[in-house]
Amino acid sequence: MSADDDRKICHNCVGEAYLSNLIETDGEVALCHYCGDDEEKCIPIEELADHIEGAFERHYYRTSDQPDMYESMLLRDKEIDYDWDRHGEPVLEAIAEAASIEEDAAKDVLDILEDRHADFESAQMGEECEFDSDSRYEWKSARDHEFAFEWRNIERSLKSQSRFFNQGAEAFLARLFANLDGRTTRDGHPVVVAAGPDTAHASFFRARVFHKSDDLDEAMKRPDLHLGPPPERFARAGRMNANGISMFYGASDKGVALAEVRPPVGSRALVAEFKIMRPLRLLDVTVLQSVYVDGSVFDPDYLEQLSLAKFMGRLSDRITMPVMPDDEPTEYLITQMIADYLARQPAPALDGILFPSVQSPGDHRNVVLFHHASRVQHLEIPKGTEISARQYDSTEDGDETDYRVWEEVPPAPEKKEEPDDEFGFLAFTKPPRFDPNEDARDVTLAVMTNAISAHHITGVTFATDDFEVSRSRMEKREWKFARPAQKPMPDDLDF
Repeated sequence: MSADDDRKICHNCVGEAYLSNLIETDGEVALCHYCGDDEEKCIPIEELADHIEGAFERHYYRTSDQPDMYESMLLRDKEIDYDWDRHGEPVLEAIAEAASIEEDAAKDVLDILEDRHADFESAQMGEECEFDSDSRYEWKSARDHEFAFEWRNIERSLKSQSRFFNQGAEAFLARLFANLDGRTTRDGHPVVVAAGPDTAHASFFRARVFHKSDDLDEAMKRPDLHLGPPPERFARAGRMNANGISMFYGASDKGVALAEVRPPVGSRALVAEFKIMRPLRLLDVTVLQSVYVDGSVFDPDYLEQLSLAKFMGRLSDRITMPVMPDDEPTEYLITQMIADYLARQPAPALDGILFPSVQSPGDHRNVVLFHHASRVQHLEIPKGTEISARQYDSTEDGDETDYRVWEEVPPAPEKKEEPDDEFGFLAFTKPPRFDPNEDARDVTLAVMTNAISAHHITGVTFATDDFEVSRSRMEKREWKFARPAQKPMPDDLDF
C-alpha cells in the first residue's frame, strides 16, 4: 500500500465502542472510503492499523504453525486417528472481530501490517512473520508478574527495613485498592458488601476460651465487656491487627467462631452472637478471586487492569493462607498493613474485611471489624444491680451442669419533681465534664444476651490430606564424572 494512501474510515464503520469513540473525538470530517459518507469524523486507515497493531501486541499472540511435541507424538501414533489443526483464529477474522469492522476494511489493515512486518530473509527461510496472511492468533492471558514482584519487595521491606513509614507499600496499596466500589464479579457480586440491619450479615459470632472458672463467671456476667474485642492494652497482634490495636474478630457461624480460637481439649469456651447496630461496608476478599474487568483491548490501560484483577485473585489467597504460629509475627505484617491502610481511607470508608476461615473452610466467613467499627454497646444495668453467675447446680445426684446468670435490681427510686425551668437556665448551671477516657467511636455491636452458649471441649478432629511415605534402598556407586552443578532457579514470583 502506497505511502500517500488517503483512504479513511469513519467512526460509524468501526463497531468497537472504545475505538469508535476515539475516532469520533480525535478524527476529522472527511470522505469515508468504506461507506461513502462525507459528513462524519474519520481517521486514515493506516492510523486504524496502528491501533490494531498495539492491541494485538498487548492482548494476542501468534500461534505456532507447527505441532508441539505432544501433538507430534499423536501424529506419529498409527493406532489413533489424529488430525492436527493449527490453533487460533485466522488473522483476518481476528482483526475484523477485534475492531468490529467489515472484511474489506480488515483486509486493508492486514495488508498494511503484513507489509510493515515483512522480512525478506525470513520469507526465504520459510519462516512466518507477524501478521502474515496465513497466521493465526489467540487471546493472551494477562500476566501479573509486575504486581507479584512489587509485592515480594514490599514484604521483604516490611520484614527487614521500614515497618511503620513505608511509602512504597502505601503507594502500592493505593494502586491495588483504587475504585473498590466499582469492582464486581461477572455475575454482578460487588467487592464491597453491606452489613448490618436488614442485610445478609446482620450479626456475627465471637468465641473466647477460658481455663479458670472465675474468669468464665465474669464473662457470663458482663459479656459486653469480656466477650467483645479486648481493651487496647491487652490486644495482641493478629492476622489483621498489630499489638495494641483492638479489633473485632468474628464469624458468620457459631462452630467456625469456636474453631478459630483453637480451644485445647479440657478447656471451656463461650460463644456469643453480636448484632450489628448500624450499616457497615465490608471488603469481601473471596470476591477478589473473580473480579471482572470491563474494557477495550484498544485502551492502553486495559492490560494493567486485567493484570491487576489477576493479581487480586491471588492476593485473596495470600491474605487468608494458613500461617504457622512461629511465623505469625513476620507473616502477618503485610496483612496488618493492608487492614491499616483500608481502615484509614476517607469516606466512603470501609469498616472491615470478610474472608474465608482458615480453621474451618467452607461457605461461612470470618470478619474483622476495624477499630473504629468495633465498639460494643454496654448493657443497660441499673445502678446498684448485683449480678451473680453459676456453672453447676448441686442436686442429690451430684453437680449438674447449669450455666445461669441472675441480676438483682434495686427497687426503682421514687420519682422526684423536676424544678421549674421555664427559661432553660438550669442547663448552664453544670458545665459538661470532660472525660479523657471517653470512647468517642460510634456504637457498632450489641451482644445478644439470649444467644450465648458454653462449650466443653472434649475432643478435636482434623481434616487432612493423607500421603504414604515411601522408602527405598540402593547400592552406593562412585560416579566417574562429576555431576553438573545445578543452575540456580529464578526467584519465584508466586506467593
